[in-house]
Amino acid sequence: MTSQRLLPVIPNNCRMFTVFPGSKTYFSHLDISPRSRHMLSHGKKIVLAIAEGAKDISKLMVTLAPLQTLHAYQLRIDPTNFKLLSHCMLVALSCYLGDDFTHVAHAAMDKYLSAFAAVLAEKYR
Repeated sequence: MTSQRLLPVIPNNCRMFTVFPGSKTYFSHLDISPRSRHMLSHGKKIVLAIAEGAKDISKLMVTLAPLQTLHAYQLRIDPTNFKLLSHCMLVALSCYLGDDFTHVAHAAMDKYLSAFAAVLAEKYR
């Protein structure tokens, strides 16, 4: 799945802030309303990082190293949020792709996003 294919799910990522309101605390300085400039910009960064990591999963730790450091030491994001984001991304993909999001695609994306979240949370250990 290419990053271009994933870009339309960006507006759906505000679902995380609705379903898991505690995750909003890290974004109090941004306009996180649906389709806001900040929300679309951050969503695009997430999608591009997911796509970049998928290019070579064997190098996921190296690819995500800068994001690990940023989120763990500078932003101090609760690592639970990475799992919540993964869940919301799966829901958004399912809504957007419909029947194209087969059980095989769902399982593959769930496995990859779980690995993605685990790598981001690695610096917290």
